[in-house]
Amino acid sequence: MRNAINEQKNYDVVIIGAGPAGASAAALLAEKGRRVLVLEREKFPRYHIGESMLPFTFQPLQRLGLIEKMQRSAFIRKYSVQFVSPSGKASQPFYFFDRYDRDTIAQTWQVLRSEFDLMLMNHARGKGATIKEEVAVKELIKENGRVLGVRAIDNQGRLTGYHAPMTLDCSGREAFAAVRNGWRVGDPELHKVAVWTYYQGAKRDPGIDAGATTVAFVPEKGWFWYIPLHNDLVSVGVVAEGKYLSREGVKEPERIFKREIEQNLWIKDHLASGTPTGPYYITSEFSYHSRHCGREGLLLVGDAFCFLDPVFSSGLMLALKSGVMAADAVDAALEAGDFSPARFAEYATTLRQGIENMRKLVYAFYNPNFSFRELTDKHPELAGEVTDCLSGDVNKDFSRLWKGIREFAEVPEALPYGPPLVKPETELQSIRVAAARALKP
Repeated sequence: MRNAINEQKNYDVVIIGAGPAGASAAALLAEKGRRVLVLEREKFPRYHIGESMLPFTFQPLQRLGLIEKMQRSAFIRKYSVQFVSPSGKASQPFYFFDRYDRDTIAQTWQVLRSEFDLMLMNHARGKGATIKEEVAVKELIKENGRVLGVRAIDNQGRLTGYHAPMTLDCSGREAFAAVRNGWRVGDPELHKVAVWTYYQGAKRDPGIDAGATTVAFVPEKGWFWYIPLHNDLVSVGVVAEGKYLSREGVKEPERIFKREIEQNLWIKDHLASGTPTGPYYITSEFSYHSRHCGREGLLLVGDAFCFLDPVFSSGLMLALKSGVMAADAVDAALEAGDFSPARFAEYATTLRQGIENMRKLVYAFYNPNFSFRELTDKHPELAGEVTDCLSGDVNKDFSRLWKGIREFAEVPEALPYGPPLVKPETELQSIRVAAARALKP
């Protein structure tokens, strides 16, 4: 691996992954005249889960110049979220336009990720970024603790070293750099399993509610997502603790899914007219964090930095937002010729603040003593703050909201993760800790 066939050094930024985080960062950096290389291991379009947007994806999409394209697209418009009890009783939809402007922030979308991600990647190409598909990054190039680029292999087996003063890890849930540096850690409490598939011809609610995201509860604080997509598709999945979903020894994804349909009458009714299409997917314990946002010459973006439980659909918003933030931070570093870790401390602080605020609401959601209805019945003045956080307006002071939630449930302390790695010896310590955990029986 050390003797690369070819060495290329004519880039300002190398980006690992062409998903929403990588493509958004690439587009903005290329627009500023930076020489950007994106290495993507797959060939687009490709399948990806995570189809529901939050209202506050509007700002990064606007920054990218994609709002008009989204409005002209076939993607289903989403104006609300509703919650459904196991008995099938649905709440009144929570309409985003009750708090935000109907024609901008309050209108968002349910996207088929194969099409949406291809649109973002082509947008980055159109801005001047070089994107190489079917190229798998194998290692980071390091020298004296600094990252100088990556080594990658293409679909013909050719190994190449790509050098740049900055590397962005936008590898998604693979979390390329965090895993290899021993930085990736699970969330203390969020250990959920998800099983999902797609239905053709399933029932949709009428009118403006046709694009609503529905969260439908099953026992033990489990829940279904129900996300209407275009082409008459619906994305539908169940999330719960693994011990609940695998009860009675059932482990096959299709059997788990079909059994859980019976646990919520609304889901059962809405799927009755549809036909399952495609495979059944399963993933487990998907919440994780990175101890560091990066090091000299390296910055983690999107899911490569953190992935939260999907109950509030924060993934796409955080990917796009962090992509824009990373582009601005890296452009400033290139302008200054300074790639020291300290430059990216504000990036990490801002991202972690938003993640921690969303994480607090996720914890409350799963607490058996908490419900949003009881909270807002007792404290109606907090309804707006709940809406703001759930809509993705996460970088603000929510201390009043946490005080109200503490009357029903514990609010977790912020995790001590995120700052850039300053001392390389800290990395060695992280790797040793990760190795020791792996060896435990």
